[in-house]
Amino acid sequence: MSQTQAAPVVELPPGVVALIPMRNLVLFPQVLAPVSVGRAKSVAALEHALASETQVGIVLQKEPREDDPSVDGLCVVGTLAKVVHHVEQQQGLHHAVCQGMQRFRIVGPAEGYPFLAARIEPLVEAADASAEAEALALQLRERSVELLSLLPSVPAELVHALQTTRGPAQLADITASIIDAEVNEKQALLEMTTTQDRVRRLLPLLSHRIEVLRLSREIGERTKEQIDDRQRKFMLREQLKTIQQELGETDDNDAEVARLDEAITKAAMPPDIETHARKELRRLQSMSDASGEYSMLRTYLEWMVELPWATPAETPIDLAAARQTLQADHFGLDRVKQRIVEFLAVRKLNPLGRAPILCFVGPPGVGKTSLGQSIAKALQRPFVRVSLGGVHDEAEMRGHRRTYIGALPGNIMQGLRKAGARDCVMMLDEVDKLTASAHGDPSAALLEVLDPEQNNSFRDNYLGVPFDLSRVVFIATANVIDNVPAPVRDRMELIDIPGYTQEEKLQIALTYLVPRQREANGLREGQCQLTTEALQAIVANYTREAGVRQLEREIGRAMRHAAMKVAEGSADAVHIDAQDLDTILGPVKFEREVALRSSVAGVATGLAWTPVGGDILFIEATRVNGSGKLTLTGQLGDVMKESAQAAFTLVKSRAADLQVSPTAFDSIDLHLHIPAGAIPKDGPSAGVAMFVALASLFTDRPVRHDVAMTGEISLRGLVLPVGGIKEKVLAAQRAGLRTVLLPQRNLKDLREVPESARAGMQFVGLETVDDAIRTAFADTSDSESSNDGRPGR
Repeated sequence: MSQTQAAPVVELPPGVVALIPMRNLVLFPQVLAPVSVGRAKSVAALEHALASETQVGIVLQKEPREDDPSVDGLCVVGTLAKVVHHVEQQQGLHHAVCQGMQRFRIVGPAEGYPFLAARIEPLVEAADASAEAEALALQLRERSVELLSLLPSVPAELVHALQTTRGPAQLADITASIIDAEVNEKQALLEMTTTQDRVRRLLPLLSHRIEVLRLSREIGERTKEQIDDRQRKFMLREQLKTIQQELGETDDNDAEVARLDEAITKAAMPPDIETHARKELRRLQSMSDASGEYSMLRTYLEWMVELPWATPAETPIDLAAARQTLQADHFGLDRVKQRIVEFLAVRKLNPLGRAPILCFVGPPGVGKTSLGQSIAKALQRPFVRVSLGGVHDEAEMRGHRRTYIGALPGNIMQGLRKAGARDCVMMLDEVDKLTASAHGDPSAALLEVLDPEQNNSFRDNYLGVPFDLSRVVFIATANVIDNVPAPVRDRMELIDIPGYTQEEKLQIALTYLVPRQREANGLREGQCQLTTEALQAIVANYTREAGVRQLEREIGRAMRHAAMKVAEGSADAVHIDAQDLDTILGPVKFEREVALRSSVAGVATGLAWTPVGGDILFIEATRVNGSGKLTLTGQLGDVMKESAQAAFTLVKSRAADLQVSPTAFDSIDLHLHIPAGAIPKDGPSAGVAMFVALASLFTDRPVRHDVAMTGEISLRGLVLPVGGIKEKVLAAQRAGLRTVLLPQRNLKDLREVPESARAGMQFVGLETVDDAIRTAFADTSDSESSNDGRPGR
C-alpha cells in the first residue's frame, strides 16, 4: 500500500497568525489551559501551528452560537499561545494544551488560507514598579491564596506558582484565569493593558467569590451533618423495623391512627373536645413512630378515648330494694341507713339535681367503705374507690402537665377511667389524711371536685380540657373530721358512724363474719362450728375496738385452726367453744382490770374519745412528802394539764367540804399519772375524773370500780358538757362498767346509744362535782352490791 503524502506547510507572512475562535474560553498570558476544537477551520489552524511550530491566536468569538464566525465576529484582543501538547480523538475532536504567551490586537483579516487568519499587533505592557502597584500585588496574592484554599482539589503547582510569581502583571493574569467569573468579564480583564486597572478590577471579584465560597462551605458542612444524621436515623429505623419484624412486633402507624380515629368517633366527646382530639391525632399522623413525642401523644389520645364522655342513661332507683340491700349488708346503723335512703329518694325525684356530698365519719372497721358500695349497688352504678391517704401533691389530684416525663392524669380522672361510667359512685377514702407540702395542697384541689357549682367543668392538667363531674356521686370517708380543712368540710354533709356495741358485734359475727371466714378458709358449713359463747368470749376478751376488723381476724384464726384439723384428716368437723379459745387464740388479751385499778384510794376511771372509738383511761394520784408541787405524767397535752391544775385547785378550795386539813397540801408533793404513757392524750373530758381521783386520795376513800365518768370542770365546781358521748358509753360497756357519770346537759345525747347498750347500765347526770363525789365514792354496802354485778346508784 502507498502512504499518503503530507500536505505542504503554509507559510504566513510576518504579522499574520492563524486564529482559533473559542465559544467560552479566555486564555491569559503565562497560563496553561486545555483547548478542544472540532470545527474544520479550527482544526486546520491547530494543525498549521503544530506543523510550522508557530504560535496560534486564541480569540473569544462574540456570538457563542455561531458555528463559522469571521474575523469580524471575533473579539479584538486575544492571546498568542504555544501548543504544548496535542491529542487527536477518533470522533474528529482535537485536544491540545496551550500556554498563553502574549496579548495581541487584531488589525484586519488575512484571506486565502484554509483557516481563519488575521494581521495582528502585539500588545506590550509597561512594567510598573511603584509602591501602589506593589501593594496591590501583595493584596492580590493574599486574596488569591485564600481563594485557592477554599477551592476543592487545587493542584499544588498552582499554589506554588501564585506564591512565587513576583510580577504584578503575571500575578493578575494567573488570578484572572482561576477566578470563577463570566466569560465577558474575563474578556474585559484580558483587554485591560494597564496592570493597576486589572488588579483593581480583580480585587472586588475575588472578595465576592471568597465570600460565596465560604458560605457554600458552611452550607455544605451543615448539609453534610444533616444528611449524616438523617442517614443514621434512617438506618436505625430500618434496623428497628427489621428487629420488630423478626420479633413479630410490627406496628403499622396508619393502622394505629385509624384505630384512634374510630375510637374518637365512638367516645361521644363534646364537639369542642372532639375537635381538639382530632387536631392532636393529625399531629400524631405527621410524626415518625420513632419520635420521642409520638409515644407521649399516643398515650394522651388513648386516655382521651378511654374516658367516659358519653351522657349516661338514667336507671330507675328502687327504694324498697335499696332498703333490703342496706339491711342485708349492714347490721344496725339505723339512722345512717335512713339518711342514705333519703339521699336515694332525692336522687330518684331529681336525678339531675345537685345532691349533697356525704361524708361518713367514724373509727376504722365500722363499715364506711362498704356503705358506699351498698349505695352503688342500690343505684345500679359502678363503684370506684380513690384512696387519698398520704396524698401530698396537688398534681395527684389535678394531674401532671404533659410537658413532664411520665405525666398522668390525677386520681379523679384515673378513677373515672377505671369505673368506665360518668355517673359512677366514687368514694374518696380517708380525706382526713391529705397533707400539704411544697408541691401544693391537694385538699385545695379537692374543693373544685366537691363543689356542685364548679365540678361540671373540672379541668385536669394532663388532659387540658374540661370534664363534667356533676353526674358522679361522691362519697367521702374520714376518721377524724377535725383534720379536714374547713372549706372542704363545708362542702360535705357529715354522717357520724360510731362504734358497735358488744351485742351488735356478736350479731355481725354470726351474720357476716363467720360465713365469710369459713368460705375464705375453704370450709363447708358443717365442718366448723363456732358457738355463741365462743364468739362472746372473742368479743369480750380478745378485741377492744370500735369496729370489727380485729374480731374478723380472730375468727379467721379460729377457722384456720379448724381447716388444719380437717385437712390433716384428724377431724371431719370441728366444734369450737369458749374453753377452746385459750388453746387456739392464746391467753386473753384484754382483762377487766377496773376492779384491780380501783381497789385503792386515788384511782378513778375516766372515759375518752379517740379516732378509733371510745376508750377508758385510769387517773392515778399519789402523794409524797414535799413542798406542794404538782407533777403530771403520761404524755398529757396542754388542755389536759390545765384540767389537772383546775382539779387540784378545786380540791384545795373544797378542803373543808371534803374534811381535809388546809395545811395538808403544803407538806406534800402531788403526782398525777395517766397510764399508757407512750400514748399522747389531750382534751378537757378528764376534768371530773381528775377531781374525783384527787378527792379520793386526800379523803382516803376508794372510788367504785364499776363507775366511769366524763366531763369538764370549772373552778366554781360546775360540770360542763363534752362530746363523743356515744363512743364513751360503748367503751364503758366494753370494759364492763355499769355506772356512767356524765354532764347533765349530755343526757340528751344518750338517745344515740343503742337500747341494747343502755339496758344494763345506769347513767347519772352531774350538775356539779358534788354530784360526782356522792355517786363515785364507795362505802361497804356499795362495794358488795357492785361485786354482785348489780348497777350502783
